[in-house]
Amino acid sequence: MSRTSGAAESSELHASAVISLTTGIRTEEARALRWDHVVAWIPNLKQWRSVTEVRFKHKKFAIYVWRADREGGDTKTRKSRRTLELPKLAAEALRQHHVSQAANKLRAGEAWQDHNLVFCTSVGTQLDASNVRRAFRKITKEAGIGTAWSPRELRHSFVSIMSDQGVPIETIADLVGHAGTSVTEAVYRHQLRPVITKGAQTMNTIFGDSQHG
Repeated sequence: MSRTSGAAESSELHASAVISLTTGIRTEEARALRWDHVVAWIPNLKQWRSVTEVRFKHKKFAIYVWRADREGGDTKTRKSRRTLELPKLAAEALRQHHVSQAANKLRAGEAWQDHNLVFCTSVGTQLDASNVRRAFRKITKEAGIGTAWSPRELRHSFVSIMSDQGVPIETIADLVGHAGTSVTEAVYRHQLRPVITKGAQTMNTIFGDSQHG
């Protein structure tokens, strides 16, 4: 998905694509993410503080995945409520996005509606799922991989990357907010192939790859 993230750099969805790819959050969780749920670690206080208060001049960041663009505003399940530390790439994307959004706010003037959303329209309102899908398909088209894609592919790619790097399925389930590993295995069975085939690969290494008995 590196071509996708590259093509997204010129898009308003760049930060959203990076966050989804590097943390595995659901598309509805990204649309509901608020700036007061983007936090920085303050070592001398030994606590997380919102970037709306302490800005981005810190080394470690995280997001509180506590809400989703669903009826009632709750996440899909109770287990889906989680705190995820951000990779440096994601933190930098959010920092740049924060600056870009401030410029959009100035341009919008009185039309701006402040809902404190990280990802929003040009006037601050909540993004519509269908608009996000269209914008994402424009990105994938520019990346040369066609339009038969959706933002959910970023979450699938995250699971695939984690699995390929040997991250335990229990950890992957926690990261993506599943109630248990059975859900992860059922939904992402293709992405988990590198882990599932590990046993056979190990046996081939030990006993050789010959088919003869």
